[in-house]
Amino acid sequence: MKRSAIFFQAVIVLIGIGALALMLWEPHIEGRNAHSTLFEIYFKDPFLAYAYIASIPFFTALYQAVKVLGYYGQNKVFSQSAVKALRTIKYCAISIIGFVAAGEIFIMLNHGSDDPAGGVFMGILITFGSVVIATAAAMFERNLQKAVDIKFENDLTV
Repeated sequence: MKRSAIFFQAVIVLIGIGALALMLWEPHIEGRNAHSTLFEIYFKDPFLAYAYIASIPFFTALYQAVKVLGYYGQNKVFSQSAVKALRTIKYCAISIIGFVAAGEIFIMLNHGSDDPAGGVFMGILITFGSVVIATAAAMFERNLQKAVDIKFENDLTV
């Protein structure tokens, strides 16, 4: 396996571990939950449950990225399975955009006397990153699909 693929797979795994640790640690120090019990933190906050559900596409995309790098390390990047993994990454990014948009609507409707600017800005940042990832995955998917089709046509003529 190529060293660069292993390195990037390790980086992606560390990003996933860091994101999971942050998701589990942050609710305990957040303002209104600082002195709450575990039950109050995890079962009385519908937005936190929504955030955990919305994180599923993120972790799915990380897993698919590790798979694509594995195909690269095995010199199987020009395969239909690599194209499928890139397509899954694209759909995960699009679903993250949808989850963030719904979360932003929830924040705007339920912010009460708080200023929602911080939450809205975080949503904009996540949406921008997801748009970049979805666009890149779509371009790589299209180009890789063309290469796989060319390879398949060449295999048929030989």
